[in-house]
Amino acid sequence: MALASWREGWLLSARHCPSPNHGARPPGAVIDLIVVHSISLPPGEYGGPEVEQFFTNALDWKAHPYFEQIRGTEVSAHFFIRRDGELIQFVDVNARAWHAGTSHWHGRNNRNDDSVGIELEGLEGDTFESAQYETLAQLCTELARRYPVMHVAGHEHIAPQRKHDPGPGFDWLRLRREVGWVHACFPEPVPIDERTTPPA
Repeated sequence: MALASWREGWLLSARHCPSPNHGARPPGAVIDLIVVHSISLPPGEYGGPEVEQFFTNALDWKAHPYFEQIRGTEVSAHFFIRRDGELIQFVDVNARAWHAGTSHWHGRNNRNDDSVGIELEGLEGDTFESAQYETLAQLCTELARRYPVMHVAGHEHIAPQRKHDPGPGFDWLRLRREVGWVHACFPEPVPIDERTTPPA
């Protein structure tokens, strides 16, 4: 599936579900980081509308006991990849989505400012589907063609004291093989393979 073709920061091949939870990136921000997350609502349940509702401030907080723990939270990601590989976009990539929170990676804080947040439908510690890796690899490749992306990391890497997603069930080596980027683009521990090439 070719993902190319944009309208400003909106990828036309994604289903658009605009979120109000975003803001302007700071002046001079360079979009050079992709942050991979995982989410399911309720936790461990897949296929429902709850994640989309959550990111658009439309979730019924009384619909499940777990939702009381996140009541009133206003968050978003740029993209969400469902278990079947469907790609949904919530925020213009040129804007700042609210996905990283307090964070630090490669010498910089507040990585919401200069990153793209991608949520995978899943539970931290659980495995992910082949269709999700395929869509994620295609999306990473397309983002790197349009923006100066140099690194991919998990939420667990940029906020290690707070977050644990996407967790040990996520196969970083598989993603690296599928995008063909050098080892230095990824968090440790990803085995070194000098046959790969960096983002174009």
